[in-house]
Amino acid sequence: MDLVVLHSISLPPGEYGTGCVQQLFTNTLDWSAHPYFESIRGAEVSAHFFITRTGELWQFVSVQDRAWHAGVSNYRGRDNCNDDSVGIELEGLEGLAFEDVQYEVLADLLAAVSQAWPIAHIAGHEHVATGRKQDPGAGFDWARLQRSLGFAPRCFPEGVGVTD
Repeated sequence: MDLVVLHSISLPPGEYGTGCVQQLFTNTLDWSAHPYFESIRGAEVSAHFFITRTGELWQFVSVQDRAWHAGVSNYRGRDNCNDDSVGIELEGLEGLAFEDVQYEVLADLLAAVSQAWPIAHIAGHEHVATGRKQDPGAGFDWARLQRSLGFAPRCFPEGVGVTD
């Protein structure tokens, strides 16, 4: 495990605090509860962690186990990013801003994960599934995350605004 993939998710899209993301990742989502859910019925997805808009941290999969968050993917010359990455979902909508508390919890989580695993890369879903996914999107502040972690710019995707 040397890659962290960041995602954004809200269920239904644009609605926060519904508990539906947690239901999706625990296979308890009521598919009939919202018309959008029919479009994702049968999706077999999971993530290691989920950070709500209020900073609540949920863990669904052990970092020692594979989660199904990246899909068809390629990063740093390797396919199948699910094989060696930790997937972290941030409650939000791709392209929109995230909450201060989410960055704080994310930084603490990444610091803890990096104590156990040699994190060499942190990328967005948009970077590992180019052209297929756009999250977390332009609203995610990569430079802020880099400053809070103190990780070298080489740990982040090119062109996201991190500096020495």
